[in-house]
Amino acid sequence: MAHPGWTDFSFDGIGTRWVVSTPFPLSGVIRRRLLATVAGYDTAWSRFRPDSLIAGAARKPGRYVLPAGAAELGVLYTTLYRITGGAMTPLIGGSLEQLGYDANYSLRAGGPALPAPAWPEVLDWQGTVLTTRAPVVIDVGAAGKGQLAELLSAELCAAGVPEQFIDAGGDLLNAGSAPVDVGLEHPYDPSRAIGIVSLGTGALCASAANRRAWGDGLHHVLDGTTGAPVRTVVASWAMAPSAMVADALATALFFVEGSRLQEDFDVSWLTVYSDGHAEYSADFKGVLFP
Repeated sequence: MAHPGWTDFSFDGIGTRWVVSTPFPLSGVIRRRLLATVAGYDTAWSRFRPDSLIAGAARKPGRYVLPAGAAELGVLYTTLYRITGGAMTPLIGGSLEQLGYDANYSLRAGGPALPAPAWPEVLDWQGTVLTTRAPVVIDVGAAGKGQLAELLSAELCAAGVPEQFIDAGGDLLNAGSAPVDVGLEHPYDPSRAIGIVSLGTGALCASAANRRAWGDGLHHVLDGTTGAPVRTVVASWAMAPSAMVADALATALFFVEGSRLQEDFDVSWLTVYSDGHAEYSADFKGVLFP
């Protein structure tokens, strides 16, 4: 979505559509900086391109040095791996490829669901350095869009554009001073909304079983302990000061209750289950339609 009355700069990056809204048109210099930031992130983290920094880990074990943001990602994923009992893991890439969400977008399962490798057995993540003891397909997509949104926001602030609204394929970061009303997409009908939420300064990120879905009930939110798609939850939303955290927690809500996440994170949340009922935190600033 775009911010009402502002100017939009739209582009594609890391597999999604981005809309950066600002009170005035961005200069060519600023636009090029934003695009360079997106390209740099893709070069580091994409599991869909053979020349990315992380692609080497899928070919052979070794020591891989990644950009500074890797340290934040490592801490976040370590925490969520613990909280979810291994269900949410950066080692889910091989499981996704097994079910057809691979570099060629074959969208055809190559066999039964494949559990992700146990993190302590194959990966040591210390700051920006990843040391692997076996070939592993690393996928940080659960937090990547949010982290990239924050990097773009930082670029805008450095360029003197503190008022901004970033839409990363439905994951939203509002750095503006005014709240924005956001519709909550119906998990079974993208043309409808199940409610509305007021997003002040901060981030609102979502995860849904109908996004990146293919085949016979296959979708991209897999349980790392089984390698199979989650069936109990169909959609989730997380609001947090950090877009990276909100992005990751929207996925984590597929595995654990939001009240458990609130023990470790500053987050408000909404989860819609496959049986039709919804649960949400008392501080979730939204209204669900009857």
